[in-house]
Amino acid sequence: MSIWTARWFRYAILSLAFAITLGIALVWTDQTRCDPWPPDPSLPRANISDPDVNATTLEIRQQAQLATLEQFEVFIGFRFTDIVKESGITFLHQPVDDPRRLAKAVHYDHGTGLAAADVDGDGLLDIYFVNQLGPNQLWKNLGEGRFKDITADAGVAVPGVVKVSASFADIGNTGHPDLYVTTVRGGNRLFRNDGHGHFTDVSKDSGVDYVGHSSGAVFFDYDNDGFLDLFLVNVGKYTTDQRGCGGYYVGRRDAFLGHFHPELTEHSRLYRNLGNYRFADATEAVGLPPAVPPASGTFPSWSGDATFADLTGTGYPSLYVLNMQGQDHYYENQQGKRFVDKTLQYFPKTPFGSMGIKIFDWDNNGLMDVFVTDMHSDMLVAPSLPQDEKRKLSIPADTLNRFGATGLTLMFGNAFYQNLGNGRFEEISDRIGAENLWPWGVSVGDLNADGWDDLFISSGMNGPFPYTVNSVLLNNRGKKFLDAEFILGVEPRRNGRTVVPWYELNCTLRFFHRGPCYGRLGWVTVMGTASTSSSAIVDLNNDGALDIVTNDFGSEPMVLLSNLARRNAIHWVKINLEGTRSNRQGLGAMVRVMAGGNTYSKYNDGKSGYLSQSALPLYFGLGDAAKIDRIEVRWPSGTRQVVSSGLSLNSTLSVVEPP
Repeated sequence: MSIWTARWFRYAILSLAFAITLGIALVWTDQTRCDPWPPDPSLPRANISDPDVNATTLEIRQQAQLATLEQFEVFIGFRFTDIVKESGITFLHQPVDDPRRLAKAVHYDHGTGLAAADVDGDGLLDIYFVNQLGPNQLWKNLGEGRFKDITADAGVAVPGVVKVSASFADIGNTGHPDLYVTTVRGGNRLFRNDGHGHFTDVSKDSGVDYVGHSSGAVFFDYDNDGFLDLFLVNVGKYTTDQRGCGGYYVGRRDAFLGHFHPELTEHSRLYRNLGNYRFADATEAVGLPPAVPPASGTFPSWSGDATFADLTGTGYPSLYVLNMQGQDHYYENQQGKRFVDKTLQYFPKTPFGSMGIKIFDWDNNGLMDVFVTDMHSDMLVAPSLPQDEKRKLSIPADTLNRFGATGLTLMFGNAFYQNLGNGRFEEISDRIGAENLWPWGVSVGDLNADGWDDLFISSGMNGPFPYTVNSVLLNNRGKKFLDAEFILGVEPRRNGRTVVPWYELNCTLRFFHRGPCYGRLGWVTVMGTASTSSSAIVDLNNDGALDIVTNDFGSEPMVLLSNLARRNAIHWVKINLEGTRSNRQGLGAMVRVMAGGNTYSKYNDGKSGYLSQSALPLYFGLGDAAKIDRIEVRWPSGTRQVVSSGLSLNSTLSVVEPP
């Protein structure tokens, strides 16, 4: 070998080493850099999942749904239109890196909630969006579908921590909705409302500034003393002490096996309202035990949300607590003094992966039914065809064993418990069409004002998973729920979009890799699947028709405005409750409206969607009723009230509890 050949060979080796070092540095920088949010729209775009498959699925679904038009016995001649761009709302959900760039299976991928309430007393419902890394935002309703960002003036951004859920509740019985926000290890926040939409942080002195892996928050008066208490739902210790981009706590790689480790248990808490915005932990005092399945082992429950209701007519609200990977828990309230686990008595089989819940009267027989959505069963064995999504799954035993579950007390899919009276419930979800794929939470409301409550189920997994539709299930007069998201314009999404900008990726050394970088050099914006985490059903423009607002994972929300009031002569009434002996908001009251020979019943729980809430007023669609005969209210105090005068159709009525 000549000296020149040796030199060139040495230079080649050094150049190759330099290139490899540079490549490693570039890849390392790619893995550790904090992306701008949202990703740069000028970069080339690459899809994580195949958009053609998703588009084909949507077309098949749409045609199949349109073929069912003759089955509907209810009005379907109206549509929803997404007006988020016209509304002025610019909120953008900013996820942490775990479920986004790192595609890690951890509880951050559950998204965040939203809440609606009239924060300033102007008669219009305002919207509060919950973020993960970015600030939360409060949008003032200006009417006619327009909104204004008042977050800074209101003082409720909650910067610097990862947020999860929000609840408006009149904690001080002042007539103004206060605000409670849960976080992941950032300390939960309680804000006092001055009645004009300005909030003061009173977390430090409240006793409810819990620091941990909090999720849903349920306000209810468990002892009927006239003050709203708080049930705080905690998931479990699913994070490490390592910090990621934006300061979030990086999730454990085995997060969804956390229930195998007792030391990671983080029990939910019950706080009793002492008045003057002070609370005391009453969990042990009322006998709420560690959440352990009563008949299926010793694994603790990892819960994301809960709700309350008086299902058996005792006069006291009981708790239904969801379990993400195992049996749910129903704690019966014993005269406001203790809670007793009655799960096996009332609900011997519950969904394996419960995520959302709503209690309502689906068939107008005056009894409250229970609907529970199941996300994690679908994540284990996802149906391959749309028609398979409408029935329960069969999960292989070895798959269940990996999660410490059995089929003895579990079902694998949504659960719809029809209340048969006398403490008896029958699970009928498959029979009535209440199954769907990858559901988070459920919002309930009479979308066509015919007197039968309908369902909006926020659905879908983000990132590399196939696109899944949000489900709209119209109540076909108490006989069955019929799929209607394509009929009503909720699907396909605005401009048929099924993917959103997800993160930026350096493809310099990934040119030949399968996946987003194949055939590409330089930086690209990777596109991920669009999905909706949470929702609320409210009348945004006070036209008497219910609208839908969502909080979507990693993108802007949807503001789905209904044109029902322009397409049909609807009859309705809204009812604002004002407690005197009971809590001012009337949470826990049972309200019945008699009109047109029918009785319509609603339990005032304030819940709407996963991690979310839509506050008063209660909305009743009245079908063809020409007048309202009377309204009956059973207040939490035990007072029974009948109102039979001043009952105008298509109006908002205030019902004040007798002193």
